[in-house]
Amino acid sequence: MPDASDAPQILSDAPGSFARSVLAERHPALIEKVRDAFPYGPEQHRALDTLHHECTEGVIAPLPATAYDHDRWQEWGREHFGRSWFDVPFLWAESYFYRQLLEAVGYFGPGPWQGIDPFRPFKHAELHTPEAAEELAALDAVLRSPTERQANALVHGSLWGNRADLGFRLSTTSDAADAADAPLVADATEALWSLLPGGSPATVYLVADNAGRELLPDLVLLDHLLYHGRADRAVLAVKPYPYYVSDATTADVLDCLRRLTRAGGAVADVGSRLWSAMGKGHLTIGAHDFFRAPLPYAAMPGSLRRAFASATVTVMKGDLNYRRLVGDRLWPPTTPFTACTGYFPGPVAALRTLKSDVIVGLDERTVAALDTAHPEGWRTTGTHALIQVDPGPRRR
Repeated sequence: MPDASDAPQILSDAPGSFARSVLAERHPALIEKVRDAFPYGPEQHRALDTLHHECTEGVIAPLPATAYDHDRWQEWGREHFGRSWFDVPFLWAESYFYRQLLEAVGYFGPGPWQGIDPFRPFKHAELHTPEAAEELAALDAVLRSPTERQANALVHGSLWGNRADLGFRLSTTSDAADAADAPLVADATEALWSLLPGGSPATVYLVADNAGRELLPDLVLLDHLLYHGRADRAVLAVKPYPYYVSDATTADVLDCLRRLTRAGGAVADVGSRLWSAMGKGHLTIGAHDFFRAPLPYAAMPGSLRRAFASATVTVMKGDLNYRRLVGDRLWPPTTPFTACTGYFPGPVAALRTLKSDVIVGLDERTVAALDTAHPEGWRTTGTHALIQVDPGPRRR
């Protein structure tokens, strides 16, 4: 990683900052959204009230000693407990909020609410909206086009699928159609395809971000890679349990596969092929415990490092994965992408719409043009996106 002395960690203490708005506005709104989505009992309501108070006015409290991962979070949070949520690293505070939310609704503890995803109603409903139907129809049209035209279209479909991020929609009024028309601030599409020449054995590791409408084009892209010989094996990495409001889990993958198979046309064929590919081991689901850690990927354990090293390319989807990949810091935007990803054990690509302050890999001209055209800000609105690639240690 480059010298971080000029790139402070992002906190949430600055009034008017994006990070502060997430903790002060988005998280309390989400607590109420989850509360209204289920007929929780008095115990859950009391716990949600406590979390609401603590994350807005109180200090960070440790998990109960009986929590299954108490010791892990004691290690991760030993410097943060007892402090204001706004005074600790933004990435850590966000992650711990979602862990505490699961604790409040009884996701892990013994009882009737054990294993009930508090975000499932939002994720499931999104698959059956008119917008989802329109996007599936668009994907069907792409799949019926000449093969050589499909590749880039499906990559960009996967990229812009991020506009369906449920957590983002809680705090913005920007129109999704506008986001779909926004330009890329960096486009390394050709560099990505150079890592996956047709006909050569390849393993693609796609680290998913959101469920719902975003995961559908991710799955269609993986099918394209397998069906057209760009890869002979794909791993779809998801969260081991609900994490952030719309992050994908194994259950969400299954919901999306069923949605694809019921869509009809070429999209249904994709769903059937993917279902079969899972049965044959060509497509597998990974859910490493580190995917829910409040840490950058530079701190990944050896087991995950070996998994990424075995891939021909790892594709990191979405904003959270980008923050963890390059470090959740206020880097100068002209910091080279490869300088921040040099620790990664193999080739890695980022497909991300911009919804947080972190950005690297841009040239000075692009930054100046964006700052001039969008003086109100362009890093957090979801109206810009990027595709960046680090070809790996052997190709740098």
